[in-house]
Amino acid sequence: MSLIEALNWRYATKKMNGEKVSQDKVDQILTAAHLAPTSSGLQPFKIIVVTNPELKEKIKAVAYGQSQITDCSHLLIFAAWDNYTEERIKAVFNRTNNERGLPESATADYVNNLVGIYTAKTEEENFHHAAKQSYIGFGVALTEAAILNVDATPMEGFDPAKVDELLGLREQGLRSTTLLPLGYRDAAGDWLVNLKKVRTPLQDFVIEFK
Repeated sequence: MSLIEALNWRYATKKMNGEKVSQDKVDQILTAAHLAPTSSGLQPFKIIVVTNPELKEKIKAVAYGQSQITDCSHLLIFAAWDNYTEERIKAVFNRTNNERGLPESATADYVNNLVGIYTAKTEEENFHHAAKQSYIGFGVALTEAAILNVDATPMEGFDPAKVDELLGLREQGLRSTTLLPLGYRDAAGDWLVNLKKVRTPLQDFVIEFK
């Protein structure tokens, strides 16, 4: 299946059948998100994988009762850094330099510039920037799931503060941004499954300057 075919196949699954997604496919989806591009390569987010039924029920209760959360095989929760700090930025580049066999001096000017930019901003401004990076990984995970014929439902409809509390995210310097239940569609119970995919016409979607 080509990428375009996979994107035409996927839809925001409204009802899942409880079938398990193989660990191999879940690992491929996580790896795809892990390889997603981010600003300055900082990867300022993490992915929490939830399969525990009791925890899924608790998350469902703060996500408007959406059944995909409990009916899915694996629930992915994307959580962004709550702030950019000098320590976090330098830790990323220290690891990168070590992996590449480079001295710290190779990136020192760039790192110092980044630290100056981010530490001048408020924590909330930095969180919103990090959240945008998490959305890149979120989109890549959603796309990889489609390529693997795994259904998924992109979700913003939940109470982030309550999800953060359930998972202890704030204590880890993280804040939840999106949910991504993975599983397989219940074709008999999903009202959306057979409806035509509709998008803004391409000629109205793309603006060109020639």
